[in-house]
Amino acid sequence: MPLSLVELWSSMGWFAKGIVSVLLLMSLLVATIAIRKLIDLYRIRVATLRFSPPFSDALAREDFRAAQNLIDTHHRSHLAMAFRRVFTTLTYHSHDRSLSTADIAAVQRLIDLNGLELFAWYRRGLRVLATIGATAPLVGLLGTTMGAVNAFSAMAAEGGDIAAVSAGIAQALVATALGLVVALPAVWFHSYFVDRIESLSMEITYTTKEFIGFLADHVAHRQRSAGSTVLELEQARGRTALGPEEMLS
Repeated sequence: MPLSLVELWSSMGWFAKGIVSVLLLMSLLVATIAIRKLIDLYRIRVATLRFSPPFSDALAREDFRAAQNLIDTHHRSHLAMAFRRVFTTLTYHSHDRSLSTADIAAVQRLIDLNGLELFAWYRRGLRVLATIGATAPLVGLLGTTMGAVNAFSAMAAEGGDIAAVSAGIAQALVATALGLVVALPAVWFHSYFVDRIESLSMEITYTTKEFIGFLADHVAHRQRSAGSTVLELEQARGRTALGPEEMLS
């Protein structure tokens, strides 16, 4: 007649119960981290879908103040957080038309710092998943080893009666199975979250590179406009400096 889990638990010694308790705590950590990460990724996706279209429209209109307002509103979006504090500087410089290549380099550094902060936050908990995925089978194996030792010790004391030590052998096998049950979801979730974070990183890299290119075109356009204005002023001054006879000729 098979033993129930309650009977197995009641028949376990203090060491076996400690092993099972550790594995249950690991499984609780895996579930907590996985649920939190899944919720965060869902919120990031929803916020980014709401942020991207109006943000692209604001850039097309070169309305940096509107872009900053969108960032403040959609703070859960990974793309919005990549541009945190960027448009405050750009809005300031756009008033006096002093945006230069040095300013673009400063913006790139600020975006890089935002990315480092962002992904340090996104990676929180991944080390715990990796550690649990690697160590849970070993913890279960430790319980199995000690359970086997106790079972064979009881077998020797009982004179080789296998029925008398079946509970000890069952405890040993349950510890191994529980260790694998805890480790497999941890490894799966860790791989999934690493892949999703890499996808977010690629999206941020692509978007910010496009934005830096947009700023370079923006600066070049303003420099061309300023150059054309200066040239027109010089030509107007030259015509004014000419005398009536020279202008008629």
